[in-house]
Amino acid sequence: MAKSIQVQDLPRLQKILSVLTRHGFGQLFGAVGLAGAPAKSDPNSDTSPLARRLRAALVELGPTFIKLGQVLSVRPDILPADMILEFESLQDNVPPMPFDEVKAIVEQELQLPLEEAFESFEETPLGSASIAQVHSAVLEGGKRVAVKVQRSGIAEMIRSDMHILYSLARRLEKRFSLPGMHTPSEIVREFDVAIAAELDFTQEMRALERMHRNFASVPAVVIPRPHPRWCTQHLLVMDLIDGQPLKNHLGVEEPTAESRALAHHLMECAYDQIFVHGFFHGDPHPGNILVTPDGKIALIDFGLTGTLTGQMQDTIIAAFTSMVFRDPETLAMTIYRAGATSDRVDLRAFQKDIERLMDKYYGMSLEELSEDPSTLMEVIQVAATYHIDLPPEFAVLSRTFGLVEGILRGLLPNTDIIEEVRPYAQRLVASRLSPERVALDVARGFVQFQGNFRELPTQFNQLMLDIESGNISVKVTNRQLVAVEEALRMGGLRIALALFASTITLGSMLFLATYPPTPFGIPLLSLAGLVLALFGAILFGFLGIHVFFARFVTIRFWRDSIGRIFRFLGLRRERSRRQRNRRDRR
Repeated sequence: MAKSIQVQDLPRLQKILSVLTRHGFGQLFGAVGLAGAPAKSDPNSDTSPLARRLRAALVELGPTFIKLGQVLSVRPDILPADMILEFESLQDNVPPMPFDEVKAIVEQELQLPLEEAFESFEETPLGSASIAQVHSAVLEGGKRVAVKVQRSGIAEMIRSDMHILYSLARRLEKRFSLPGMHTPSEIVREFDVAIAAELDFTQEMRALERMHRNFASVPAVVIPRPHPRWCTQHLLVMDLIDGQPLKNHLGVEEPTAESRALAHHLMECAYDQIFVHGFFHGDPHPGNILVTPDGKIALIDFGLTGTLTGQMQDTIIAAFTSMVFRDPETLAMTIYRAGATSDRVDLRAFQKDIERLMDKYYGMSLEELSEDPSTLMEVIQVAATYHIDLPPEFAVLSRTFGLVEGILRGLLPNTDIIEEVRPYAQRLVASRLSPERVALDVARGFVQFQGNFRELPTQFNQLMLDIESGNISVKVTNRQLVAVEEALRMGGLRIALALFASTITLGSMLFLATYPPTPFGIPLLSLAGLVLALFGAILFGFLGIHVFFARFVTIRFWRDSIGRIFRFLGLRRERSRRQRNRRDRR
């Protein structure tokens, strides 16, 4: 069932209206036809650049809109570059919940007193965000854990905001024909799925379990292990990692042995996530990566993750290696095949744009790249200009690449990124051409071919049955035949009009002579003949005009023109009716 604004959502709608008006977006509500919306923004509203004002409004509106901005910050196919840069820095710094409230939530989720579930529980949180906050605690047996507690009432507030967003999106679509591949309703629906997953801590628990298994044999990477016994939809308990945020190790003037080791640990970790396991951390910013006392890296906060299918992995591998080895033709064709498009794509022009993008970054150091978004995000932007719609996972992956690139820039200043990642690209090529991989691909292809070959008799029998029963119809469209049909229709119309006009004109001649009756000396039959003759002449005139203008104005043109006139009159009546209703309400 479609979600729409409820009565209980009206106070929240009024607050959203007030905030947007204060930041110069009040006309948005008037544009979508909400009653009571201001015709224009507050004259005292902020006059900063559009992207900065929108970012400030999202921060003031709270968790839902901050998360919306964060989700959109990884979508260069939806937002322009200036908004992406602003939204990338969105943070939801909020004061922590009182400890009494935290204790009540934990006891309600576990159905146990706090003292029975934990040997100790720190009252001061390790961190606080809009959706949850994290406390350190000790389980029975002395195991130190981190406890992530969801804020009370946050789900209800987000649900109310989603009702409003769905309603606004539908109103926008009804009133405006918006360009682009993503409609407002699709964007809101995609965000609804993302925020629902982040509110369900059991999904994050499963992501932790999966990532922990993937890196169990990698000594340089630490993933906290969850404790399912103590995890619920609103509570997550996992191992507490001792370490300092990676951001404390950034900003060195020259690469050191420690920073170079951390950089290669991070590159190895990203390589394994994307190209080996197909499951990756979607938000690896420096605050979500810790450095342990023994020099390992630890990943935390798995609220946003991405999954790549085998086909997606092959696409990413082909794109990654073609970027490293500067092969724009392969990269352009890889992106084209990976995406979906309803329009014809100029592959030559697309390839030229990809080649210009490669030339832009070739030979640049990570320090020089600091002023630009990540390469992959720009590739997605170029694809969007050609209406190539890539899977959403690629946009999340571009965000991951961008964050990793920024961390590498802080760990390895003045370093050529191509030379740093070239060994990983060579490893990818070697793994794809290894005998084991080739044998696996051949075996997979043979199994698929065997299955398809086995289905051939059944498919052929089904085809014959459909033909026999008349369930198959063949439609052939030929533009020349359509033109011939139109010409024949026009010719028949002209002939019929000419015969009708000739009949009326010749018949009128019989009445032009004076025949009785002639009341009061007026020859009635002669007058009737004159009227018929004039009518025939008018028909001949219309026929001549039609033949003269037939090359420029067709029957379809007149039909469409008349239809547009009636639609215009209908819209005018509808607009007048709405204005009367609005005046009556006032």
